[in-house]
Amino acid sequence: MYHIIVNPKGGKGKSLKALNYVEQTLKQHHIPFETHRTEYIGHATEITRELSATPDTKLLVLGGDGSFYEVLNGIENFDNVTLGLLPCGTGNDFIRASKHPKNIKAAMDVILLGNEECVDFIQLDDRRCINVLGAGMDVDVLLKYAEMKPFHGKVKYYASLFYTLAHTRFHHLRLTVDGGEPMERSTFMIGIGNGRCIGGGMPICPHAEVDDGKLSIVVINEVKKWTIPFKLPYFLTGKQVGLRCAEEFEGSEVRIEVLDDSKFEADGEIFDSKEINCKLVSNKLKIFR
Repeated sequence: MYHIIVNPKGGKGKSLKALNYVEQTLKQHHIPFETHRTEYIGHATEITRELSATPDTKLLVLGGDGSFYEVLNGIENFDNVTLGLLPCGTGNDFIRASKHPKNIKAAMDVILLGNEECVDFIQLDDRRCINVLGAGMDVDVLLKYAEMKPFHGKVKYYASLFYTLAHTRFHHLRLTVDGGEPMERSTFMIGIGNGRCIGGGMPICPHAEVDDGKLSIVVINEVKKWTIPFKLPYFLTGKQVGLRCAEEFEGSEVRIEVLDDSKFEADGEIFDSKEINCKLVSNKLKIFR
């Protein structure tokens, strides 16, 4: 059975326009379906939790990273579920990483072909992350983004980014990769990537692959603040991993301990935790691809 999950307020009308196309396409192919419209934050998780109890459930998710995050966190039985990803979000960063079509028609064609593959995700203690776990500047940008009223979409994100860079603060964290020696750092930002990008295309973990069974860990350490504007082009093109201030690791498990008041973000959702354990999970999440 096909179940469509959609935020009717998502994408400034983009989601509803896509929903009409998806519903008409399923009708033309005589495929039975049911549409579920979310009404509040976390509703997609609740809907998915209920639907994933039934075998051979196909969830067509119209949204972006936030919607995919909610659905992933609602899956109770991975054997029962295959996800169809239909990009209607602002950033669509996981779509970039998984090489899905950005066009709704092309994405629907992929779903109708029925080819299923597994992609990785990150288990974060009591929650899951499909794209990137971030700390540091990434979170500061999102906190500012929530306050920015005059701007929208990517303009709003970049306005928040430039404000944050002009008021840079560094974050004191301790990082342990695959049970190795703990590394204490004063960081500009950290990205733990299954996917590559944040913020609608900024490649914080440029070497990440969504199906390679590895986490890509990028740490940008404290730098002189006056040098940050000169480093910004590197961040926008994924070349920051070549800078002296950068460290890049691969692993399957990472523990991060917060030594100040830092917060985390997972797929754009901000949360508090003094310690977080990240584990890469492979061969479990099925998607049409």
